[in-house]
Amino acid sequence: MLRQETSSFPSQGLRVHALLTMKIITFSSRLLLGLIFTVFGLNGFLHFIPMPPPAGLAGQFMGALFVSHYLAPIFALQLVGGVLLLVNRYVPIALTLLGPIVVNIVLFHILMAPAGLPLALVVSALWLGAFFGVWSAFAGVFQQRVEPAPAAPNAQPIFAKAA
Repeated sequence: MLRQETSSFPSQGLRVHALLTMKIITFSSRLLLGLIFTVFGLNGFLHFIPMPPPAGLAGQFMGALFVSHYLAPIFALQLVGGVLLLVNRYVPIALTLLGPIVVNIVLFHILMAPAGLPLALVVSALWLGAFFGVWSAFAGVFQQRVEPAPAAPNAQPIFAKAA
């Protein structure tokens, strides 16, 4: 019996090491992703990083987004999500805001500008690293079926008119 208890110590040490490693990965991912989106979100408004327009179809696509002012809310969402990640507040909301932007960045580089694909994949990996740090906040989203919760006996509708 004593031998069985002492043999669990190495596995406990490995678990602690794995947990510490995961915390470092999620912390680093969150900070780097926050920094990237804060800088590029600000750059969308302040233009402190000169970026020549891409050529070909990618340039036409970006031109249409720019002329239509579609990029303004995208830059605002990048900035808000990046700052939330940097200050470590509302991280699940920040990742929810940035997730579709990351998908669009990856698709843009796959379909129109493959030269930027490596950086897009790095951003995707950082998003996943930050996501796994707050996995429990998204656990309900990944349920196959959800039964509606019964209403409390004295509950009032959310949008009830004030009497």
